[in-house]
Amino acid sequence: MKRTPFIFILVFVLAAPFPVYGSETEAVAISNNIQQRHLPHNTILDPAFASPDSDQITGYAHGGDSAIWTGHYLAAEAFRYRVTGSPAALENVKRAVAGLRALVDVTGRNLLARCLIPVDWQFAQSIIDEENRHGVYRATINGREYLWFGNTSRDQYSGVFFGLGVAYDLVENAEVRGEISSLVTRLLDFLLDHGWNVVMPNGEISTTFAGHPDQRLSFLIVGRQVNSQRFSSDYSVHRFFNYSTVGTGVLFDLLDDHTSYFKFNLDTINLYNLIRLEGSSFYRSRYVNVYNVLRRTTDDHGNAHFNMIDRALKGADARRDAETRDLLQQWLRRPRRDLWRDWRGDARYPACGDDKACNPIPVVDRINTDFLWQRSPFLLFGGGAGRIETAGIDYILPYWMARYYGVIHE
Repeated sequence: MKRTPFIFILVFVLAAPFPVYGSETEAVAISNNIQQRHLPHNTILDPAFASPDSDQITGYAHGGDSAIWTGHYLAAEAFRYRVTGSPAALENVKRAVAGLRALVDVTGRNLLARCLIPVDWQFAQSIIDEENRHGVYRATINGREYLWFGNTSRDQYSGVFFGLGVAYDLVENAEVRGEISSLVTRLLDFLLDHGWNVVMPNGEISTTFAGHPDQRLSFLIVGRQVNSQRFSSDYSVHRFFNYSTVGTGVLFDLLDDHTSYFKFNLDTINLYNLIRLEGSSFYRSRYVNVYNVLRRTTDDHGNAHFNMIDRALKGADARRDAETRDLLQQWLRRPRRDLWRDWRGDARYPACGDDKACNPIPVVDRINTDFLWQRSPFLLFGGGAGRIETAGIDYILPYWMARYYGVIHE
């Protein structure tokens, strides 16, 4: 009997196609790393290392977006828990909810803080230096003194309501649901009491939701979901007077598909909760029409996060779902730190502007950033010194959504 040469077997194994998506092992490893390195005080922060090839943490970064990414992380772990029933995922959900509660407790007035850190934390100065422009306040929680950062933006609120709305529905745990109901109620009461303005302790308004009916309705429908007795009437009245203008802000955002690309993430996550929680076919059809206009702009951007929202709202699509699996596999081949990248002059990516490629750049080569799917896929250059590690929420959120909605089968 003729033996197959070992070299042939080796070549065949090396040439065999890899799976078109990542595995649960990789997703869990990312979650574990987030727990170990990115949640020093139960909200998302990104560690900065001594050098690109060092594991010595010398500081932390991205405190100004701690609230929004903690909300997205909560959503990711909620999907994971619903898919796997993992006790670790449930503990991660509880820790994220506790972090969000702390961001509200620390202000003393049901206002959402961007970030909080203990005064005596060894890395406090790195966050102070980066976020001082947002205003620094002091407060005491359970006998420990904290600093918290204000100038809270609409995107911080949107990320928090996104995560809380998802977790309430997916995590059937009385403790978690009770915490979320209380937290949503406090956040909404503050916004309603202040006419949808985000008012800092010094009286300054950091932002307003006045011109964003889609965001107001999205928050209120989450409120109705978690505390129907308190917010059903508010939502119904607000819907009656504002449903016809839901698309106003979204249409404005669509005038430019490159600059301030994060706006598309806000539009998408707010419409996700608004559409999936709306029981009336009349109002839901209006929201879906707005979403369809938004989706026509982003559907060819190679965005796994937006693809999964689309799957959730519209069901299966073979081409889109195959693309999502490929995009997630590409993500795993990206560097995990903020290495500088510059594709200007590269013939593979012809430019249609100083910082804009003519076509979306493949995921594996896109600019390194905190949450990939909120950055323009056309960016030609960007990043940092390679010292800051990104959390990886931009992988685990679409991955666990893909598992939940049947795009990936383990």
